[in-house]
Amino acid sequence: MICPLANVEEVFKTERGAVYQCSRKNCYWLDFNCTTTAFKVSDLFMFKKRIDCIDIEAMLNDSSRSSDFEIVMPFRTERCFILSPQDILNLREILSGAKFMLELNGSIKQFLRHGHYSAIVA
Repeated sequence: MICPLANVEEVFKTERGAVYQCSRKNCYWLDFNCTTTAFKVSDLFMFKKRIDCIDIEAMLNDSSRSSDFEIVMPFRTERCFILSPQDILNLREILSGAKFMLELNGSIKQFLRHGHYSAIVA
């Protein structure tokens, strides 16, 4: 659960989960499968890369029981994710949306910081 004293803002949300930014602890919270996991921004992006590298097609084509799930332990967390192919797709959507929103926010801030907004207003 996210700390009740934390000041969080939604970064990206789907029916399956969300990513929130916590300004108090300077971290991001992933809410997925009824659990929350805190990440530093670099660790969140590393976790996204790890999830993106999972070969879902190989999982689906392999008939052995060991290929039914992927076990992922994110760096610097105590969390262990046991993911089905559908979980992986859902997590990819959440993490991709969060990354896009974070990059968009950074681009907008940089744009405004360099005074380019005056061309839009004029």
